[in-house]
Amino acid sequence: MKKAVRILFLIAALMLVALPTLAQDNKNVLIMARATDATGLDPHTQTAFASFRLLELIYEPLVQLDANLNVIPALAEKWSFSSDGLTLTFNLRHGVKFHDGAEMTSKDVIATFTRILDPATKAAAASNYASISKMDAPDDYTVVFTLSQPDVPLLTALTSTNAAIVPAALAKSGDFKSSADGTGPFKLTSWTPDQTTELASNPDWWGGKTGVDGIEIRIIPDETSIVAALRAGTIDFAQLNDPLVATQLEGDKTVQLNKVATLSYNVLQLNAANAPLDKLEVRQAISCAIDRQQVLDTAALGEGVVTGPMTQPSFDGTASSLFCYTRDLDKAKALMAQAGMSAGFTLKMIAANSEPPTALSEAQNIQAQLADINITVQIESLELNVYVDRWLKADFDSAVALNGGSPDPYTTYNRYWLKEGRFATVAGYGDDTLEKLMQQGRAETDPTKRMDIFTQLQQHLAEVSPWIWLYKGYDYTAQQPYVTGFVPYPTDSLISLATVKLNRPASS
Repeated sequence: MKKAVRILFLIAALMLVALPTLAQDNKNVLIMARATDATGLDPHTQTAFASFRLLELIYEPLVQLDANLNVIPALAEKWSFSSDGLTLTFNLRHGVKFHDGAEMTSKDVIATFTRILDPATKAAAASNYASISKMDAPDDYTVVFTLSQPDVPLLTALTSTNAAIVPAALAKSGDFKSSADGTGPFKLTSWTPDQTTELASNPDWWGGKTGVDGIEIRIIPDETSIVAALRAGTIDFAQLNDPLVATQLEGDKTVQLNKVATLSYNVLQLNAANAPLDKLEVRQAISCAIDRQQVLDTAALGEGVVTGPMTQPSFDGTASSLFCYTRDLDKAKALMAQAGMSAGFTLKMIAANSEPPTALSEAQNIQAQLADINITVQIESLELNVYVDRWLKADFDSAVALNGGSPDPYTTYNRYWLKEGRFATVAGYGDDTLEKLMQQGRAETDPTKRMDIFTQLQQHLAEVSPWIWLYKGYDYTAQQPYVTGFVPYPTDSLISLATVKLNRPASS
């Protein structure tokens, strides 16, 4: 049955690549395939990885990260903190234009952050910018943020697509349903959800001429079919999420596989607001009953590393010292007994069927392991947009998730573990220790002291077990040999598609 379904997907994929397209009229258009489409066009509210990978090509923030996780200029060419850390001044680039031709000025920046900080917007990363208490525009190219407290991670937080600058009129209207107006290297010319997206090069981009005239993104739900299309030469570039599929290209002589370790993490989120997960011993029992390496090996062929809450490279190798990171069934059973739950209970678990593609396998492996302590897991596999909607409403008991990471631990977690965090309800848990450590990490400027603070935070999160961190893996992309200039990022970003060039063989 599975083979028949895969054949049908392959036929559909080949039919899709045979359709009349923009690329057939222009050989300098990059044909890209991926399995999952964006769930929306509003850069400030999106949380899905698939959305970021599209929107980052259209919109831009004030600053951005390079492939080595350094903060570099984007729409702002310079910035500076005051000596007391309470003022952050940005000097904007001159002559930057939105895709509609209007010039970007400081008014657009202030309108953007007014929208982000408005609770009615429900901006995904609003808590990252909560220290901004006042905004001023001395002139069209200067923006001054006055902060309520020193905020060391703020600059890193501003590199997110969730902080992308939009025109003041668009920030006011909030009408992102079917169009996009950014400053980025590509313009959105058409979007047929779950089918095809067409992007055209932005001739007015401040970064210069892009290497291709456009990008055509084709949604092919089955990644095996994407690999087949790559090998058949009908697509130029692909984003791959399933390690079981991507690793098939290792050693391939006709297609180049790019693989980079990411900051993102696979996690089992427990909604501690719901009984019996509100009991510490129950959450700890779940943590002790799960063999994280087994989940990694089963779902992702071992393509990754078991991780604690801190996924930054400076914390590599620290997971083994955390609470119950070695499976201990005896301890798990004892904890269930302490909670009065020896007879077990039923745990409902949601998993998206496409992001990540390993989610269902992770859920099934966890289901088998938790049966050893009499927890019956009921798995609900959902379409990505339905999953995101349920997740945002905290409408779950447990959820298998892939969450994005950041070079800074505070930026990674403030939305979850601060009481005013945008996703505090989704996290389902909070305590005074988390609040204290997060606030200390936000204000501390000494790198050694910050490391100690976030080490304590990691240890505390592992012990109170609101979530069960599993592993961090790799980001995979694949390309034809004639595609040059692509640079993979540990943030999963595809922004370097702005610099790729096509040197197609004469017969293509």
